[in-house]
Amino acid sequence: MSLRQQAEALVHIDEPNVRVTEYQFQPGAETGWHRHMADYVVVPLLDGDLLLEEPGGVARMARLKRHAPYARREGVEHNVVNANAYPFSFIEIEHLKEGLDVKSMLDRFVAAWNAHDLERIMACMTDDCVFWSSAGAHPEGGVFEGREAVAEAFATIFQNFPDAAWIECRITLFGSRALWEWTFIGTGTNGTKTTVLGADILELVESRIRRKNSFRKTMTG
Repeated sequence: MSLRQQAEALVHIDEPNVRVTEYQFQPGAETGWHRHMADYVVVPLLDGDLLLEEPGGVARMARLKRHAPYARREGVEHNVVNANAYPFSFIEIEHLKEGLDVKSMLDRFVAAWNAHDLERIMACMTDDCVFWSSAGAHPEGGVFEGREAVAEAFATIFQNFPDAAWIECRITLFGSRALWEWTFIGTGTNGTKTTVLGADILELVESRIRRKNSFRKTMTG
């Protein structure tokens, strides 16, 4: 799995019913894997080609024309890569449904993990956040309490797997909890490649995550 530079996401408008984000890509840069939780419109700012990596190993090229918008429905899951030899950018306009603020936050949370953007990840967590990792010395696994400890634990994941990605993601809301199902792929610092299914139970408080409780399959043999 190749390492790519992450596209820069500049949020210009973030209101209850609409969010406008400008994505700026250097040549070969990517958004990271993400699933759109709302209907959206894309307005290309330049002519150019994007590589769309989709679930199941599908990859296809999309040719965009400057100022020629197109619309997509919620549920689209992909990784978007700048296939041009020059910087590229587009505007994304999301039509947020009433009460979608939690889903919007979760969408940003997943995208931040794939972008290895610790600041954006922690922006989705409460001040008294808790992380229970899949393995550790406690019945809950590894226990990390408070923003500093949680951020340090998350940073360790990126250090151990510099190319970590969470693909084939699905988020389901259950009142004040959310289930994030994912497939993790990554290469450890020792060169060992890992692919594993897992899930997080996310405890939500006022549109942010208070507790991230992680579970994953364990391969044997």
